[in-house]
Amino acid sequence: MAKKIFVLDTNVILHNHSAMYAFQDNDIVIPITVLEELDKFKKSENELGWNARQFMRDLDKISDETIFNIGVDLGEGRGKIFVKLLKEYPEIMRLSFMEQTPDHRILATAVQVKAEMEALKVDIPVILVSKDINLRMKAKAIGMAAADFENDKVENIEQIEDGARVIMLDTAEIINRFYAKHTTPECSLEEIGITRPETHEYFILRHESSSVLVYYNPTTGKIERVNKTVAYGIEPRNVEQTFALHALTNNDIKLIALTGTAGTGKTLLALAAALHVHEEYDQILLARPIVALGKELGFLPGNEKDKIRPYMLPLFDNLQVIKQILARRNQKHNIDGMLADGTLEISPLAYIRGRSLSRVFFIIDEAQNLTPHEVKTIITRAGEGTKIVFTGDIQQIDSPYLDSLSNGLSYLSAKMKGQNLFTSINLVKGERSPLSELASNLL
Repeated sequence: MAKKIFVLDTNVILHNHSAMYAFQDNDIVIPITVLEELDKFKKSENELGWNARQFMRDLDKISDETIFNIGVDLGEGRGKIFVKLLKEYPEIMRLSFMEQTPDHRILATAVQVKAEMEALKVDIPVILVSKDINLRMKAKAIGMAAADFENDKVENIEQIEDGARVIMLDTAEIINRFYAKHTTPECSLEEIGITRPETHEYFILRHESSSVLVYYNPTTGKIERVNKTVAYGIEPRNVEQTFALHALTNNDIKLIALTGTAGTGKTLLALAAALHVHEEYDQILLARPIVALGKELGFLPGNEKDKIRPYMLPLFDNLQVIKQILARRNQKHNIDGMLADGTLEISPLAYIRGRSLSRVFFIIDEAQNLTPHEVKTIITRAGEGTKIVFTGDIQQIDSPYLDSLSNGLSYLSAKMKGQNLFTSINLVKGERSPLSELASNLL
């Protein structure tokens, strides 16, 4: 395969600070403008700031004065990395774009590198790599090759968005066995014709009008019945919600990806399950990323906690739903006490970095707005006895640099598939209201 030169945009590094190691034996060019832009992020306490600082540390470790001319080796099996100054703003950039914005200067550097290769009569393709669709379009408009950073993209999302598998049986004998009294409700894979199940995969066994909900237990190697669980007043309303509560309260499953459109009950089920099993953990921790954390917060009155609270309101809303349901049933709870003593904590995700997460039931809401690297960072914080649940809608992404294939939730579901500690469940039916489901399906 012919060698290439990849010019990296700032957003690629903010997406994944290790991106420079993801291009095999090809060379990497970092425009000096990228370093200027990273400098603006270095003091931020969010994930973007951490990525900026980590990249600069990594670059500093490997670089010397040669990085500006002959380049620095990135290691065995990899190419070189260069930092390029923009010597002269290309004529085609002046004619095509009115302003010399940072994006345009990064593109201009790619144009300059391409011109240098052509002057040397070296047939090495130069490609601008950016998560910014608009910048890629501008590059292509002036004849510059451009590509998205796809190192952590999944191939497809069909399996992620599928519901539970339905297994049609020739007779009702196996189904009846699961409902029979005084018997162990399980059967072998061979009996129902499943050859390659995923670990903790959920199924609907059906024969004509009869059916039973089951799942594959990798510990026993058997198909076992799934019984409906009521968790802290929340009762599942459909098959997928039944499967979700089973997984959420199953201590053998330590990592869960819970996907589905708005109104399918992802966050509510996760929170209810956490409260249901809270005595098995030292803390319940709810967090969500704050998208667009910059200027908008400055316009909100109050101190830092006051500014953060509007972004956390959906989590408090779900707590309120549970409290109202329990109140209607005259069931006691200690949710307010748990919030007061920190046993139940709601926090922005940015505040989690560096914390020890042992014996924690950790729910991360809106996980589709996380990068794959952020998801990895969260999971690697897990200590002994911790369970982590990621919830989100992979079709409702607020980040301009992520899509349904490159977001952290899709990446998690694809990469962890088949692991004994993991399962993923997609909730397909909206239960918030008929209006909510109609909007989710049609708008």
